[in-house]
Amino acid sequence: MEDKIIEGLAYALPALITGGVAYLILGRFIEQDNKEKTFNALVEKKRQSLPTKLQAYERMLLFCERINPSKLLLRVNPIGDNPDDYLQLLIGNIEQEFEHNLVQQLYVSDDSWKAVLAAKLAIIAKLRSTADTAKSAKDLRENVLIDYAQQESPANTAITFLKQDVKNLI
Repeated sequence: MEDKIIEGLAYALPALITGGVAYLILGRFIEQDNKEKTFNALVEKKRQSLPTKLQAYERMLLFCERINPSKLLLRVNPIGDNPDDYLQLLIGNIEQEFEHNLVQQLYVSDDSWKAVLAAKLAIIAKLRSTADTAKSAKDLRENVLIDYAQQESPANTAITFLKQDVKNLI
């Protein structure tokens, strides 16, 4: 009887080992296949979202160009001679542009969004400080243009940051 048990084990043991090896190989193959499918899904998701992200960066770059004081002051002419009225018109224009592009923060990086927001706030602060000393809307306009002719606009700094972010994205 012992011989029959040993003989049975002699047949069963190789079959068990072969089955175990097959199970391990098949398990690893399935695991590798799942990883590959996950990777392909991630690549496809990135491929599909890239145009949306690039469009958001384009819109934020356009926003920065539009709030750049040298371009803003040429585009938005004063209605009267009161510097406070002109200041409110300029700030209103900046805020309107900003609200129009607010949703883009979903698609740009946090650092890019912070750079754009900082540029907007710095430009508004500079307009306000210049308006405090201006005697007329024309004076405000000239003083801001002179100030930004001597130093780089925060909008240009944000544009540089956006361009670098896009290079990293692509």
